[in-house]
Amino acid sequence: MVKILVFLLLLACPLAVSAAYPSLQALIDATPTGGTLHPKPGVYAGPALISRQIIVDGGGKVTVDGGGTGSVLVINANGVVVRGLRLTNSGSSHDRLDAGVALTGSGNSIEDNVIDGTLFGISLKRANQNTLRRNRIRSKPAELAMRGEAIRLWYSMDNLVEGNDIDQARDVTLMNSPRNRLIGNSIRNSRYGIHLFFSPDSVIERNSLDRNATGVIVLNSDRVKLLRNRVFHSQGVSGAGLAFKMSAEGVAEGNEVVHCAVGLLADSPIEPANKTLLRGNRFAHNAIGIQFSGERGGHVLHGNSFESNLTHVSMIFGSGDPSKNEWRGNYWDDYQGFDRNHDGTGDTPYELHAYADRIWMEIPKARFFRNSPVLELLDFLERLAPFSAPDMLLRDPAPLFNKPAGRH
Repeated sequence: MVKILVFLLLLACPLAVSAAYPSLQALIDATPTGGTLHPKPGVYAGPALISRQIIVDGGGKVTVDGGGTGSVLVINANGVVVRGLRLTNSGSSHDRLDAGVALTGSGNSIEDNVIDGTLFGISLKRANQNTLRRNRIRSKPAELAMRGEAIRLWYSMDNLVEGNDIDQARDVTLMNSPRNRLIGNSIRNSRYGIHLFFSPDSVIERNSLDRNATGVIVLNSDRVKLLRNRVFHSQGVSGAGLAFKMSAEGVAEGNEVVHCAVGLLADSPIEPANKTLLRGNRFAHNAIGIQFSGERGGHVLHGNSFESNLTHVSMIFGSGDPSKNEWRGNYWDDYQGFDRNHDGTGDTPYELHAYADRIWMEIPKARFFRNSPVLELLDFLERLAPFSAPDMLLRDPAPLFNKPAGRH
C-alpha cells in the first residue's frame, strides 16, 4: 500500500518525480572548464545551469526532466556545446519564457537534441554567433496561440539555425535580430512558420513549411532574402505562403508556394527606389497567386510561374497603374497568345484586367462570394460587354510561352 501511495504521489507531482532523479547540475559543477561531460544513460533532474565553457554530450541516451518549473537548461556562457540530450517538462510561464534551452552567450552549439514537452523550444536573448542544428522541437500541447515559439531570437545576431525539425509549436520568431540564417529547417502545424520583425539582412533558405497558418512573414525588416523555400497548405484566414510588409529591398527567389490562401502578400516599399525582387518563384493552386495591398509600385517580377491559381494577381486598394511594377518573362497558364517564331516568348503581351471581380478585391465582405456563380457571371458579362474600361492590373510584355523545366 505504501508503494502505491508513493507511486500516485509521483504521478501527481512532477517536482517530486524530478527530485527522484540524480542531479544533472551536480555533474555539470564537477566538470572542469573546457571539459566534456558524458552522463551515464538515464534520466536526470533539471533545471540546470551552465555558466562556463564545457561540452555536454548525452549520446542520444540521456533525458533531462525540468520538473515542470522554469527552463530545463540555462546557458549563460560562451563556447558551450550541448548535444544528444532529450530536454523535457519545462514550466508553463510565457512571462518567464520557460524553454527547453534558454541561451545567453556567443559561439555556442545546440545540436542533435530532442526538445519536447516544453513551452518554448530554444530561446536566445542577446546571443550572437550561435549554431542551432538538427534539433527536434515540440511545444507543450495547447491551443495554437498558447504554445510557445519553437525557436525565439531576441536582440541576437549572426546565428545559424539549420536542419531543425519543428512540429506543433507556435512560431519561429526573430525580433530585433539582424543577419541571421535559417537554412533547411522543416516547420509544420504551427502559426507563423517563420516570423521576422525588425530583423534586416537575414537569409531564409531551403526551408520546408507545411500546414502552417502563414509560411514566412517579413515585417519591418529590410534586405531579407527568401531563397528556394517550399511552402505548402498555408490556409490561415489572413495568412499567406510568403509575405513582405513594410520591408524594403527584399528578395524572393526560387521559392515554391502551393495551395495557400495567398501565395505571396506584399505592400509597396515606402521609397519606390527600394524595390522588392520576385524572381523564379512558382505560385500554383493558390486562391490568389500574389496579392498587392495598398499598391504603389516598387516590385520587379521576372521569371515567375503562375499555375492553376483561382486568381493569379489581385490588388487591394491599389493604384491600378501597371507601369509602377516591372513584369517580364513570367509564365501564365492562361496566356492566350502564340509563339510563331518558337523563341519561347509569347508574340503578344500578357495583360490582366480587373472586371467585376474588383468587387471582392475592394469590399472585404464580398470576398466570401469570390468565384461564386454570381460573381463569375458578372465577370463574364463585364468581359463580354463592359460598361466601362476595366482596370489593367499588370502587363507582361514578354511572357514565357512554355512552363519552365523542372516546375511541376
